[in-house]
Amino acid sequence: MAVMIPFFQKVTGINAIAFYAPVLLRTIGMGESASLLSAVVTGVVGVAATAASMLAVDRFGPRTLFLAGGAQMLVSQVMIGAIMAAELRDSGGVSKAWAGVLILLIAVYVAGFGWSWGPLGWLVPSEIFPLEVRAAGQGVTVAVSFAFTVFVAQAFLSMLCHMRAGIFFFFAAWLAAMTAFVYLLLPETKGVPIEQVAGVWRAHWFWSRVVGPKGPDDQARAGGGKL
Repeated sequence: MAVMIPFFQKVTGINAIAFYAPVLLRTIGMGESASLLSAVVTGVVGVAATAASMLAVDRFGPRTLFLAGGAQMLVSQVMIGAIMAAELRDSGGVSKAWAGVLILLIAVYVAGFGWSWGPLGWLVPSEIFPLEVRAAGQGVTVAVSFAFTVFVAQAFLSMLCHMRAGIFFFFAAWLAAMTAFVYLLLPETKGVPIEQVAGVWRAHWFWSRVVGPKGPDDQARAGGGKL
């Protein structure tokens, strides 16, 4: 989890959007000033979505937000890729009407990231480790995050030049993989005190094979703390 959560957070493609939004928007036919303004708008959308995540995570749980946000980003990425592939193939550019649709879809994508993988990619690793290894786990999470931030930043422009619209399908494939990863392997921790998180992993259908079945202490906590 310390490796895969930050890895998946970066291969959503959000860093590519954040770093190169003006370049990307100029690629689809917008002027320089319009592309910069659109980048500001998507940034504001991201901030608002992150604030919404702060209010929603305790009610719905991080796993639910991961799944819903992943689905939202996946659909928007596929639609962006499909529109760009069709328009760039036919005319080599995008009309103003389609450019507006693409900006809207990018905003939907940024919103999906802002209330799921953006904040929760940092929150979940911070609460799932036992106290004895929490510092090491967080260190691994931060290191992986920075490493893949550098990789995506260096690779994106070259990938955009070679893959064109296909780059959105590339990121969409990763979004499908990470949503499946969360669905199958990330247990829900909503309402679980941080001291009892280990019991959640012991009760999980897959991780119980790794960390062992429930022990007496976990059963006692589940029953109200009485041994």
